[in-house]
Amino acid sequence: MTSICTVLAVADIATARKFYEELFGLEVWQDYGINVSFTCGLALQQAFGWLVGLPEERIAKRPNNMEICFEEPDFDGFLKRLERFPGIDRLGTVTEQGWGQRVVRFYDPDGHIIEVGEEMKTVIERFLATGMTLEEVSVRTDVSVGDLTKLLNG
Repeated sequence: MTSICTVLAVADIATARKFYEELFGLEVWQDYGINVSFTCGLALQQAFGWLVGLPEERIAKRPNNMEICFEEPDFDGFLKRLERFPGIDRLGTVTEQGWGQRVVRFYDPDGHIIEVGEEMKTVIERFLATGMTLEEVSVRTDVSVGDLTKLLNG
């Protein structure tokens, strides 16, 4: 079995598509009018209730029970790009996770939680640039040296 995509319920397909294309640079793979799929495996669906056979009032807004995660090699650049979207409802400010990755969370136009994090390869490189050894980075991030090596070489 293969997972092919994650489908998000959206109120207005044009608004949602513009948001994901302009903020994240996602590329459209398929466009069926009320359904748009991006090359990354994310899809948007207007009239979600119709699709899944539920009344529209049963489609939850802001359920706060999942998040869509992106990693960005130029995290500071992304934060500047995010500033060009003043209406975005943020869930706090930039946070550094216990393993050292900086993240920011906010809602998309339809109330889905989005997390954008610093790419883990960038986190590792940032720690190494301070003079930490790979073993020290392993302890700091709680990631094995083998997996750190895979992230650095991948």
